[in-house]
Amino acid sequence: MTALLKLGIPKGSLQNATFALFKRSGWTINVNDRSYFPEINDPTIDCAICRAQEMSRYVENGTLDAGLTGKDWIAENNSDVHVVEDLIYSKVSARPARWVLAVPYDSPIKQLEDLNGKKIATELLSFTDCYFKERGIDVTIEFSWGATEAKVVSGLADAIVEVTETGSTIRAHGLRIIHELMQTNTQLIANKKAWEEPRKREKIEQIALLLKGALLGEKMVGIKMNVPKEKLENVVGLLPSLNAPTVASLFQSDWFSVETVVQTDVVRDLIPELLKKGAEGIIEYPLNKVI
Repeated sequence: MTALLKLGIPKGSLQNATFALFKRSGWTINVNDRSYFPEINDPTIDCAICRAQEMSRYVENGTLDAGLTGKDWIAENNSDVHVVEDLIYSKVSARPARWVLAVPYDSPIKQLEDLNGKKIATELLSFTDCYFKERGIDVTIEFSWGATEAKVVSGLADAIVEVTETGSTIRAHGLRIIHELMQTNTQLIANKKAWEEPRKREKIEQIALLLKGALLGEKMVGIKMNVPKEKLENVVGLLPSLNAPTVASLFQSDWFSVETVVQTDVVRDLIPELLKKGAEGIIEYPLNKVI
């Protein structure tokens, strides 16, 4: 009997985004609010939910074979795990999050060195402590259980180190960012012993391939159009693609069907240009995965 792959799913703000990503990849995960063991439509996978902050420890000690967590928490825990794939997705945007140093708008602190002798509140305790020690800056680091922005607003700390995607929450609390400590994104990690087992490794690689394909598919769309023969060269010249556009002649006609895949942020400007060059009947459609 094949051993199940024990897969960790991050609990909290990233949970729903992870479920949605797996669904686009071909796996449906269902979880009861009171359960830490969701069901998945794959008999070779056994899922468990745990906090992203703890995921790398459970993967390192073999409680889990693989899991998804942030690059930041791997560094925080100094975990010895195999990083299988970088997966840039979040609850807000498809870009890396940042751990930043923030102070009140009216604070005299302008740079890292100004924090000498000051107090910093953060959830990323170990990493932040090492970061300042490496730069010879004497600070007191205190662990924050949450609502970190409020610590500096209420005077409990001189500065905070907090994670942000857009910076809007930090600004909304009357703070300004003065330094970026690190960028982080979600990573698929594996226990090193599990990675050496051929069947588990094959399953982990399958998950990595399809998750990455789903993320790429989210950033791209397919477009299809009809083009008369005399305008074909001009239209095809406008088209970006993964390789080359697909061009097929229409039955008993001097027209061609042209199809390609483009970035979502390109298509809004591309379609009007294609019309000007002679394309007709343009269809844009979403992509589930691009492998």
